[in-house]
Amino acid sequence: MKKVLLGLGLVISGSLMAQKPASADSKFSLEGLINYNANDGMNWTAPSLRMRYFVNDNIAARLQFGFGGDGSSVASMPSKETHTYVDASNASNTGTVEIDRGQWDMKIGGEYHLKGTDRMSPYFAGTIGFGKGSEKQTWTNVFYSDPNDPSSPLAYANGFSANASGGFSTFSWGLGAGFDYYVVENLYVGMEFNLTSTKVSEDNTESTVTTPLGEIKSSTPGSTYSYTNIGAAHGSIRIGWRF
Repeated sequence: MKKVLLGLGLVISGSLMAQKPASADSKFSLEGLINYNANDGMNWTAPSLRMRYFVNDNIAARLQFGFGGDGSSVASMPSKETHTYVDASNASNTGTVEIDRGQWDMKIGGEYHLKGTDRMSPYFAGTIGFGKGSEKQTWTNVFYSDPNDPSSPLAYANGFSANASGGFSTFSWGLGAGFDYYVVENLYVGMEFNLTSTKVSEDNTESTVTTPLGEIKSSTPGSTYSYTNIGAAHGSIRIGWRF
């Protein structure tokens, strides 16, 4: 019993005495981030991975990779979904709409770590980022309930089909501040808050519609827009391992 208590005491004291490692001992860290956007209330987004290289105790370079189902990486937007529409006059006849989405982004940058405490390492950061995204829709025996009104609801439509695809690219920059807090040796948790600016360039949307009367192809020009999140807290909750 005494040995067990002694072992627990050593574990607890080791945790309490955890210190942030020096760059000479641990130059790399790998962490996961759960991102959120507080612009319009709490808005959780898809997770990201970040690798850091500590040049010295104050300066670190970093590379971050993120992914998601749509252009904003909102986790509630699925990367693949299927909707089924039933013929009102014959339930055995159905049509489907299938949607495939994909998005990734990569950010590179650097951090400047302040002195902090034995266990906490606050820092400032700057990044630039690039990203790509795409979406493809396939309609089978489904079309607008009023074929002449694209705003009307979708419904089962025998002999109608459609394919549409488009995409976008992004460029962004960001400034942020955060901290690492070492809970045990080399294991840390932290938060980071950022102000970001993003430019989005949308590709043309290519569509093909097939009806009982034939096939119609069209192309909708893309657009370019940008937004800056000034006054909105975009941040992440982080957990990582330094080695």
